[in-house]
Amino acid sequence: MSLVELIAQADERGLAASGLACLDRCAPLLGGDDEVLRPLWETLADGGAGAGGDWTERLERLRGTFPGPGQATGTPAEDEAALLVRRMLAAAPADRSAAGMRAWADACSVASLRVHRLLDPAQEGAGAGAAGAAGVDGCRQDRPEGMSPLVAAELRRQVTVLELLAGHGAAGLRRVLEVSAEGRRVLRAVVSRRERGRR
Repeated sequence: MSLVELIAQADERGLAASGLACLDRCAPLLGGDDEVLRPLWETLADGGAGAGGDWTERLERLRGTFPGPGQATGTPAEDEAALLVRRMLAAAPADRSAAGMRAWADACSVASLRVHRLLDPAQEGAGAGAAGAAGVDGCRQDRPEGMSPLVAAELRRQVTVLELLAGHGAAGLRRVLEVSAEGRRVLRAVVSRRERGRR
């Protein structure tokens, strides 16, 4: 089943986890540490009647955690990638309805794949314009032609998150967090290598 199909079939918790996991893996680009999104993850684990309200309150606090965009300090690709991550955070819906979460999860999926494409050394200078967007859409539809290893790995993580939640519900969240942490480490290593290459 393609990533697009998995998003279309996911329930509210799966959609929230999918979007949150994409944001979590890309958080190093905003200077976020490994625990910065933990309060939001906890609302998905609780899943009780008050979870929606907890999500709203914790999301607002989280938005105040990250500093606003300052002067560009990286390459154009890195600055564009960071902008995509800021948009992911800004677009997170306060209402945990399935419709709102589905739109957010879909947008986060595209944005995260574009971030990985921008930062992939093999795609240096390719940008995230029309050609980049088309390539991302193709891999989400199970058309992997020309997909770099970094983007392919991110696609697999996105698919795994949705499959875990579909198959195990809240019990799958622990493994989802492990998958997200792995992706965060990969992206942080990519950014570090790029920084060393500029010295």
